Amino acid sequence: MKAHQQGYHKNFVLITAFLVLISVTLIIALIIAYRLTVRNVENEFNFRKISVLEQTIKPYNDFFQNRIPEITSYQGFLDSASAANYSDSVFKDYPFVKQIVFRVITIGSKPHSQLQSTDLATAVNRVYQYSVKGGTLQGQRRPATVANDDFTSVAAKFNNYITTADTSRIPNQDEIYKAFYDVKPDKISYLNIPSREEIKSYRIMQVTGKPASLYKQNMMTFLLNPNSLKIKNTHPELYQQISIQPIVYDPLNEDPKLTATEVAFPGAFADYKLYFQSEKNHLVAETNHRFMPTAAIVLLIYIFLVTIGWLIYRNLSVNMKLFKLQYDFINNFTHEFKTPVSVIKIAGSNLRGEGELTERQRKHYGRILDEEADKLNDLMNKLLSFTQIENRSIKLHKEEIHLENFVKKYIDTFSIKYPNFKLSYEVSSVYNFYTDPVLLGSIFQNMIENAYKYSNPDRKELHITITHERRNILFSFADKGIGIPKNEINNIFKKFYRIENQYNQNGSVGLGLAFCKELVNFMNGDITVKSKLNEGTEFMITLPYES
Repeated sequence: MKAHQQGYHKNFVLITAFLVLISVTLIIALIIAYRLTVRNVENEFNFRKISVLEQTIKPYNDFFQNRIPEITSYQGFLDSASAANYSDSVFKDYPFVKQIVFRVITIGSKPHSQLQSTDLATAVNRVYQYSVKGGTLQGQRRPATVANDDFTSVAAKFNNYITTADTSRIPNQDEIYKAFYDVKPDKISYLNIPSREEIKSYRIMQVTGKPASLYKQNMMTFLLNPNSLKIKNTHPELYQQISIQPIVYDPLNEDPKLTATEVAFPGAFADYKLYFQSEKNHLVAETNHRFMPTAAIVLLIYIFLVTIGWLIYRNLSVNMKLFKLQYDFINNFTHEFKTPVSVIKIAGSNLRGEGELTERQRKHYGRILDEEADKLNDLMNKLLSFTQIENRSIKLHKEEIHLENFVKKYIDTFSIKYPNFKLSYEVSSVYNFYTDPVLLGSIFQNMIENAYKYSNPDRKELHITITHERRNILFSFADKGIGIPKNEINNIFKKFYRIENQYNQNGSVGLGLAFCKELVNFMNGDITVKSKLNEGTEFMITLPYES
């Protein structure tokens, strides 16, 4: 019957299911994240155009809201020279203004027979036209009748404003825009805003036709060229090409590899629009660029989860190994104690029995008690020494030893103990060694015991070699035993660890080699091993040489 397995169990199906689950979750998360990124880029392609439009028409808005109203500051007293200076500054600051027409307008009352019309007598007195050619301002006087449509439209708005204006307050921006601006495609006309006293005078002239005074107003018409606007592409990651096109522009044969959108200009440029184009590959590249940080975060979360899973698995594995070590240690240690205690109990029972014992029997039982007590004492001493060495609670007591005599003593002892054990040694290039003989002796005892224990009955051999190499002394213990599997080499020096084989099922608690390693490390040395299955094992101990 198969023995019940103790401790934790590795469930590889559960581990695989966990890995598959988080991997599928990772893939789904990446797909969702990528689709959301694609949608975000598409939305931005359609909506970020407003930002480009705002930056592109920013000079136009500044011109419309700040520079044009400066005409009012002249209070109708602009002449050709000051108008030329003003126009020159406008051409320099706003390249999209291609021509300026300046009109000096006179306002007076109409004859009494025309009062019923409630209109003022407005007329163009002088007209000047300004433009730039070759970087030089060009100005010329034009006939008063030039472009009368602009004047007629502004005069009608002005007359209507005088009729309805509230002279008790300053007009708001909406009233100013309706009365003094005339915005047409590619053209803006502006009449300077009169003061409230002037407006009152104009209203009186509308009603009474008096006084018969003439007032001057200044009117300017700005002819604009939208193609001279400087396009400011604030989002090159979205838009590759941006152009100014007529509002009716609509390409018949659009390239399927291109994505396009558009937005109309406001105000005087309302007949034009910004036309945006980008290759789909460009948007894909931007999508990938934005997706990479998200993908990196998702991958980091995935790695974190896998790491957590691996740490849990590793801890379970360590716990399982520790549980097995403890379980084996308790079993073996119990057996090691139980056997001598049982033998001692049997021998004691026989000694105190009612039957007469011969001298030979008493000596036999006494020897048994002595041997079993030595076994218990040796086991307890080994555990105690191991603990002391681990805690560094003992000190080295060094003395000079003669190596050949030291080795020969142990060989003679074990030759008597194990008559079938073939022991040999070789000491070369070194004679005396300054060390702790008790600790070195413990190493020799464990090495020799292991060599005998883990060898087949017909191959119980051990050869000890001692050599001097530079500043170290090298002890080699080479046997012809059963050998150690390669996958177990790294485990043999662990406390309570035992290799599963026929030689250590009884009588081992897994302390021998661990004890040797602790001793060697305590003596500032090193221990290594070379082994081949069914051929033998060689332990090499290196200690610092002190003569």
